[in-house]
Amino acid sequence: MEHDVVDTLISPEGHLEVLSKAEVNKLLDTSQGGLYNIFRNCALAVLNCGSTIDDGKELLERYKSFDISIVQRERGIKLDIKGAPAIAFVDGKMIKGIHEHLFAVLRDIVFVSNEVSDNPKFDMGSTEGITDSVFHILRNAGVLKPMLNPNLVVCWGGHSINRAEYNYSKEVGYQMGLRDLDICTGCGPGAMKGPMKGATIGHAKQRLHKGRYLGITEPGIIAAESPNPIVNELVIMPDIEKRLEAFVRTGHGIVVFPGGAGTAEEILYILGILLHPDNADIPFPLVFTGPETSREYFVQINQFIHDTLGPEAQQRYKIIIDDPELVAREMQAGIKQVREFRKSRSDAYYYNWGLKIDQEFQHPFAPTHENMRNLSLHKNQEVHLLAANLRRAFSGVVAGNVKDEGIRAIEKFGHFEIHGDKGIMGPMDALLASFVSQHRMKLAGKQYTPCYRVIQ
Repeated sequence: MEHDVVDTLISPEGHLEVLSKAEVNKLLDTSQGGLYNIFRNCALAVLNCGSTIDDGKELLERYKSFDISIVQRERGIKLDIKGAPAIAFVDGKMIKGIHEHLFAVLRDIVFVSNEVSDNPKFDMGSTEGITDSVFHILRNAGVLKPMLNPNLVVCWGGHSINRAEYNYSKEVGYQMGLRDLDICTGCGPGAMKGPMKGATIGHAKQRLHKGRYLGITEPGIIAAESPNPIVNELVIMPDIEKRLEAFVRTGHGIVVFPGGAGTAEEILYILGILLHPDNADIPFPLVFTGPETSREYFVQINQFIHDTLGPEAQQRYKIIIDDPELVAREMQAGIKQVREFRKSRSDAYYYNWGLKIDQEFQHPFAPTHENMRNLSLHKNQEVHLLAANLRRAFSGVVAGNVKDEGIRAIEKFGHFEIHGDKGIMGPMDALLASFVSQHRMKLAGKQYTPCYRVIQ
């Protein structure tokens, strides 16, 4: 089937107007060591904004003829784009937000390649080195604002949510926007788009002209969660672990909406960090919320956390059902505590250096069949380490559902097999089955075929 495509030549706006010859050569290099493939795939995902695809493999196959190259001119660079999805254009002209996102992709891929990967300055074997690399990527992207009071709320939740849940996320965003809170999400559709959309109206009513809509993504997931054009600050982190660390280091509180395996991964990530003994006294507001129709979803999540991580983990969050105003007030009060705490210790408002993040949460997890089979899913370990391993299990399910590489691995070798204690596997199987029955694994209208098998 032919899809509408457009060819165009565009100039950068704002950042990265010049590249060295070596950088251009690396971006056009299609070999394993080159950057062309990662650049092309991320650029295509950005241009596919607003589409109903949440399958990295399908996107790449649908636009096989898509090509992007860099034209080096004396006065700077241009991007020569062939076969771009027509959805990114209005009357033949690229939507401005998408135009900006393309150059954000270029900026982050060049910076990570030149300044972070293989740079001896960053010891990627140490917690401090990884945290420092996350800081430098965010600083280079211009998202660390030292003169602002804490007001950034991270919103997590599924890309595949129903209309009632989407409208509710928008209402929560609106209430937060009215209270001068900014929004950070994974930048895709669904629960990542709703809060931003709502906040734009809240900010407009309060005549707040510098509202921040920060989107943080990574190359493996960007095709399934194309950045929505409301995002006015886009950052592409090198992998899922650095993306998650960027959320908790820059955000001052987190609101979690309903979602699927990716949302479960995010919940386990933040709980694993908050359960670390070194973080016991650090204030970090965490609220799970959804409309009345999502009550059962949070009952299941709450039960899963109780059965696997125990009652201590349940103390670290609040569940608020069907009350957007209360969610916004809770976040506002929680962030006030964060401000007082950081102020008392002379800590930065714009980057949470004080949070202890164990290396188990930082090292990239490759969801291969062997790694999934060998996860330590038993209770004979510290609770924050169990959270780290559970996060990896859900990360693998996300990869098998939506990432190009993961989908191909499932096609080649069959289901991921997840083993562990019966007391953990039972609740996990039940939770994943509920995600399937509630259509949270794929966008509506798509038949879901599980990529995993839980072995009890």
